[in-house]
Amino acid sequence: MLPFFFLHYDKLVQRYIIYDDASTDNSQEILRLNPKVELRPMPPYNDPESRVSSALTLLETCWQESRGTADWVIVTDIDEHLYHPKMYEYLAQCHAQGVTIIPALGYQMLSEQFPKQKTLLCQSLTRGACDAGYSKLNIFSPNEIDAVNYSVGRHSAAPTGRVVLPARDELLLLHYRYLDFERVRKRYAQVLTRQRKTDFAMGWGFHYSWSSEQLREVWNLIATRLVDISQPNLGPWETHEGPRWWRSPDLRPWETHEAPPWCRSPPIRSGRSFPIVLPSLISWLKKLKR
Repeated sequence: MLPFFFLHYDKLVQRYIIYDDASTDNSQEILRLNPKVELRPMPPYNDPESRVSSALTLLETCWQESRGTADWVIVTDIDEHLYHPKMYEYLAQCHAQGVTIIPALGYQMLSEQFPKQKTLLCQSLTRGACDAGYSKLNIFSPNEIDAVNYSVGRHSAAPTGRVVLPARDELLLLHYRYLDFERVRKRYAQVLTRQRKTDFAMGWGFHYSWSSEQLREVWNLIATRLVDISQPNLGPWETHEGPRWWRSPDLRPWETHEAPPWCRSPPIRSGRSFPIVLPSLISWLKKLKR
């Protein structure tokens, strides 16, 4: 996923800080080829029994060193692509209007085939399903926000500081997880082996425990709900389904950490689960012209 990630963000991002959690493939070699990347090892787990809680601790602090050097900071995973048809102009407009946090409306993107390399996915793979669980706060002003207070998996947040939302929700988060069924099935089986005791006990990342049949059922359900995010008449601020934790004052942050209703039917075998953790990163964006 790294080539797609850099192709998507390189025109916008000035500096990447990527935390590598002991990868054993060629990810580190790919990362070192990008001159904007600062590669760091994942810090020792502050909770040896949980990858999730340890990652959450890092996510709450790792972006703070960008204060005073960037107008926006992105905290994201490699398969999460923030999208707006006029991204740079939109961020400049939000900055000029005093907006400090921009939660993005989540879409689970889907393709039976893995896309070709050197393809801008937001232009070539544009069909996805609304997923309120993946409506996240990935981008905010490090200079105005004191703390993000993410819930598990970053599926919601309770930011403090000078918190100002845009008037309507235009930014999308395109989650490119479901690319090539067999690839995803093998990936889930691989990630499952890295579970920790507390993560099992809490049921975090339950989807990694799905059988091939369960994964296919979810896959097919997503396929029935696809919309084309490239359509100019999409109007996601009106058509995106599901609750928005940042627009619902009575919705507690942790209440959005659930699979969407259309994704809950497959039972979980033997209560096994795995934390929702991918190599996390911070990217500093170029200073926007005032």
